[in-house]
Amino acid sequence: MTADVLMLGPMHPRVGERLDAEFRLHRLWQADDPAKLLAEHGGRIGAIAAGGHKGPDEAVYAACPNLKVISAFGVGYDGIDVGLASKHGVTVTNTPDVLNDCVADIALALMLSVSRRIVEADRFTRAGKWPNGAFPFARQLTGSKLGIVGLGRIGKAIAKRAQGFDMTIAYHGRNRQDSPFAYYGDLKEMAAWADILCLIVPGGAGTRHMVDREILEAVGPEGILINVARGSVVDEAALVETLRSGKLGAAGLDVFDREPHVPEALFALDNVVLLPHIASATHQTRNAMADLVVDNIKAVLDGKPPLTPVPG
Repeated sequence: MTADVLMLGPMHPRVGERLDAEFRLHRLWQADDPAKLLAEHGGRIGAIAAGGHKGPDEAVYAACPNLKVISAFGVGYDGIDVGLASKHGVTVTNTPDVLNDCVADIALALMLSVSRRIVEADRFTRAGKWPNGAFPFARQLTGSKLGIVGLGRIGKAIAKRAQGFDMTIAYHGRNRQDSPFAYYGDLKEMAAWADILCLIVPGGAGTRHMVDREILEAVGPEGILINVARGSVVDEAALVETLRSGKLGAAGLDVFDREPHVPEALFALDNVVLLPHIASATHQTRNAMADLVVDNIKAVLDGKPPLTPVPG
């Protein structure tokens, strides 16, 4: 018997294509009456496909008593209440590892773009300013001191690439790891040491605004902040003020607190590079993520262990 799967919102097309081919798929956001859809089909729904930013609420759980798994598209799952899922006996999965390289690539791209002022130089050239004088000097990336906040899978991939630039690497996290890099238990101390502070920690209440004004000022007027984690990790009001005042040297940002809305004050600043959350946005990576979403659903509904469960 074919199982029913509920998709909460739009996702990568490959997810829908595979789920349509292998299950009975219900697209909740397209329903004229979502409550009616849940009332009619909820008892047969065994899995939910969702983005990591928003999971089901109590009403969905109540309507889907046979729900077994929520398969999240993305390594981050801060929008899904894992405790609530566990209370209902539901497994939550995500898509780690398959996006490590692409996110690490973007982290290094931002480091290069900010330190060498690549985006500024592009605008300078396009504006026809070169004949009037040379572009101002930038800073060398090679040999910089890199502080990584969160030495997980992606953090390690960033460190591997940074070693190719002869960077001195340190890290901050909840626990010391078996790592060749220096460990800082105090984030402010590492921020003051680093030339570049790179954020790659999960979002959620536990990390919200962990990089506040004090940390940003510790990075300093010559320092660079790189955020490929979650926008919520940084106090954006403090970030804007420190970038404007020069208390923070520069920033490269792929994520924002209220995506897709970016603080307009950042648009006018030359010392920041802004990306629209594209760290994992390559065809290869997004297809792999989509496949893992579906494969996790298949495994659980077939009575097998999930491929990539999140801690519950």
